[in-house]
Amino acid sequence: MKPEISIIMPIYNMEAYLPRCLDSLISQSFGDLEIIAVNDGSTDGSLPILEQYAGRDDRIVLINRSNGGVSSARNEGMGHAAGRYIAFVDPDDWVDREMFMAMRQAAEDEDADIVMCTYLREFGTHAKEKIFRLPDVQVYRGEEVQEHITRRLFGPLREELAQPDYLDAWGPVWGKLYRADLIHRAAASFIDLDIIGTNEDSLFNIHVCHYARSFVFLNRPFYHYWKSNTSSITSCYNPLLESKFSKLYGYMNSFIAEHELPAEYTRALRNRVCINILGLGLNIVSEDYKASPFIKIKNIHSLVSKREVVSAFAGFELRYCTKAWRVFFLLGKWRLAAGLYLMLKAINYLRIKNTRGVDNGTRSNSSGRHHDESGRTGNYAHELLPSDGSRQNSV
Repeated sequence: MKPEISIIMPIYNMEAYLPRCLDSLISQSFGDLEIIAVNDGSTDGSLPILEQYAGRDDRIVLINRSNGGVSSARNEGMGHAAGRYIAFVDPDDWVDREMFMAMRQAAEDEDADIVMCTYLREFGTHAKEKIFRLPDVQVYRGEEVQEHITRRLFGPLREELAQPDYLDAWGPVWGKLYRADLIHRAAASFIDLDIIGTNEDSLFNIHVCHYARSFVFLNRPFYHYWKSNTSSITSCYNPLLESKFSKLYGYMNSFIAEHELPAEYTRALRNRVCINILGLGLNIVSEDYKASPFIKIKNIHSLVSKREVVSAFAGFELRYCTKAWRVFFLLGKWRLAAGLYLMLKAINYLRIKNTRGVDNGTRSNSSGRHHDESGRTGNYAHELLPSDGSRQNSV
């Protein structure tokens, strides 16, 4: 008999976190599920842990393969999925016991193609909820899905620019439940990070949301996103990231052209290009990049002088930005690389402090995140600072 939900989990060298994740999945209050664990060529003790759990619970489907990357592993997992619904969980994260019961119930009650919940960012000593200023339950249907979800995946518009830290808050595939037939209708798959460098999640969601007839947002933090591993933040320099971002923009532009989407999608994408100078700039100032400040400033100037960036800033609506971000993006627009360098250094310091920091009254829990591919850190470049520099729960 086919399971109701297929949970796909790509695994590469996650022995320290796997038991926590697997325990949270096998103890779900909704039991009619399968866990497709794709061991992507792990060289640590991940495989023996998976074999032990699979021996105890026949709902675990173990796929052991050579390393091919997180996108390829997820694609292979989808090829084996038998459930009416498909979900994705990363092996260093974990989920609340009621997560899939609540999300599947919402999908059935609202006849939803996609259900999304919110999440807690876990830092080891404390946790912070990602705050979405929406009702407890928000249902989008028909064109509302395109207006409120699909377009937002390309980038922010107008008032949304006040919160650049929410650039990709709707983009992760974890924390969502998809109807399997929607994924098949959209012919959706994950693009290799070797090609686009980051944001394979958002591209996948752009494809499926374009074909979605209904989307339910549950404002409940069922998902625990592990961010405690500071090495993944301080040592993530990728010399190819800039060129891969350009390829990412190319995929998005091609989708807009192919589906003849309205002009606001192009404006949203141009705003993404502007905001992404934050993530690309942090890549340049990374401590792992052993270059002098002069060379880094020169690289930043080259970044903001690119034709696509200059063109994007020409239409960037700074009036919607808060004061601190307005200064940052003005420096980018005016190509003042030295000022950008100083602000990026300050942001880098604050985000590392935020990850290592103490509990400032936010809800407590144990937490942190280890990435199995260096490019994945760029997928969540929005998870850096509060949009106004002060609200602890808005990062």
